[in-house]
Amino acid sequence: MSKIDEIEPEFGWYMPTRGDGPYVGVKSARVVDTAYQIKVAQAVEEAGYTFALIPTGGNCSDAWIVGATLAAHTKIFKPLVAMRPGLIAPALAARIGATLDEVTGGRALINIVTGSSPADMLSMGDELAFDKDARYERTLEYIKVVKQLWINSAAERGDQLLAAHDAFKHIEPFDHNGKYFRLEGGVSYPPPVQRPHPPFYFGGSSAAAKKTAAEIADVYLMWAEPLDWIKEQIAEVEHHRRNLLDSEGIDRSIRYGLRAQVVIRETEEEAWAAARLIVSRIEPQVKQGLEGQVFYNLSAGQQRQNELKKLAEANDYVIGPNFWAGLAQVRGGGAMAFVGTPEQVADRLLEYVDIGITSFILSGYPNLEEATASGHALLPVFREKWQKRKQAAAV
Repeated sequence: MSKIDEIEPEFGWYMPTRGDGPYVGVKSARVVDTAYQIKVAQAVEEAGYTFALIPTGGNCSDAWIVGATLAAHTKIFKPLVAMRPGLIAPALAARIGATLDEVTGGRALINIVTGSSPADMLSMGDELAFDKDARYERTLEYIKVVKQLWINSAAERGDQLLAAHDAFKHIEPFDHNGKYFRLEGGVSYPPPVQRPHPPFYFGGSSAAAKKTAAEIADVYLMWAEPLDWIKEQIAEVEHHRRNLLDSEGIDRSIRYGLRAQVVIRETEEEAWAAARLIVSRIEPQVKQGLEGQVFYNLSAGQQRQNELKKLAEANDYVIGPNFWAGLAQVRGGGAMAFVGTPEQVADRLLEYVDIGITSFILSGYPNLEEATASGHALLPVFREKWQKRKQAAAV
């Protein structure tokens, strides 16, 4: 079991900025405008989720503006927004991130997105679209710059920050001359509310990604996979974390997170019927075209999802108890789903807690209704089981 007496599992949802509806592989059934996204965010908060991942790339709206807008219409909702090294200067990213943290009262979460599909990166002018190792090298330098700017901006004289008109007088300018970025007298203002800085969420399944995660991630995110696969990934990141301690004396604490779909109903039969209904309207030509796009994605994480889907095809995409790959027929990324009753899905998630997962980012189709249904059905059951386990462990 993980350190259950030290870390409380957190639950987030996913914001549907590029379409929503009850089916995949068909045109979006709903207009996803600002009003709808606010409605989803408020439902997410009311259902008991504390944060939400706002997607980036492709035809998504800008995550930072969406995040600030949604935070303004909620009370505790934390937007997990994408910081993309290579597309915006690190000093400007630091200022934007700290400003989001300030205007939300310390609710900003940062999702480091090193890359996406080659087509998306090329369309955004990223010169490293096909050089994965270089992108992670750039990311490491980038985040170290952002982090240092934040740390310097939050430096205090005595117990109080200086008055607003003296805001920059307490900041130690930061010079940096690296391979990808150069700053002379770099400063960032305002200081972030969260100290020393908003947490960094980071994903990537390649060896370069895991080595980078050991140095900069506060939460290392993975797409849902079987328990043994996830244990393997955690062990690899922990290996790099220990190497960092041995070689540089840096002892970092890293949490681990899982991105997954959920289909939860009162009975298991109803849940499986609902899951299969989501993929029931896929046209063969649409499926073939979407599969081609998914397989063209060069990320190690997507290749692992492709492999898992192929292994499950012969069993109607059932991977194991309450675990299903059916959505991977037409979508990439976090397509694997937990399917079952609240009790069953809570038990499956607790199995992941046992191996070190403490952050869950869930979603369902359509997002609005499923956020409410899953939050009210799953989260209380999970938390009750969690508390009983904590009490038993304390005896």
